[in-house]
Amino acid sequence: MSNAIRLGFRRSVRFNLGILAGFTAVMTICTVFSTALYSSLPKIRFVMQFLGAAYMLFLAWKLWKSSNDMTSDGGSEASFLSGMILQFANPKIYIYAITAMSLYILPAYQSTGALAAFTIMLSLIGASGSFVWALFGSAFCNFFSKHFRAVNLVMVLLLIYCAVSLFM
Repeated sequence: MSNAIRLGFRRSVRFNLGILAGFTAVMTICTVFSTALYSSLPKIRFVMQFLGAAYMLFLAWKLWKSSNDMTSDGGSEASFLSGMILQFANPKIYIYAITAMSLYILPAYQSTGALAAFTIMLSLIGASGSFVWALFGSAFCNFFSKHFRAVNLVMVLLLIYCAVSLFM
């Protein structure tokens, strides 16, 4: 969202396409990893739930402590390659991919075709979230700046809800 706030939606499209490419690569790696892990260690589900919830709570805390520094850097471009490479260093994708595969998909599907389809579907869902995030960041830049704390509070509460719902 910060790229869209700083650069506008159009200038962040290449970056978001890179996110889609990187997201798909990371999802594929995590699908293979989760399949191997799930078949060899069926009791890993609780560990994945705990790690997923802990990471969501960590994100909520970091979001609450964040500052409202959205200074514009008009000279920098958000490139396809930077968006793609960023995904390999993005722990949220690993948590998302491994948790989704281990908790929701692998208990019901093990065929290669089904796993490939879910990998593509989860990649498109995750990357589309990035596009929507960029669109909202661009459209609501002024609102987010004026109501920074309230917006962050809503996001923090949603992250806490998601973490708790893993155990329900």
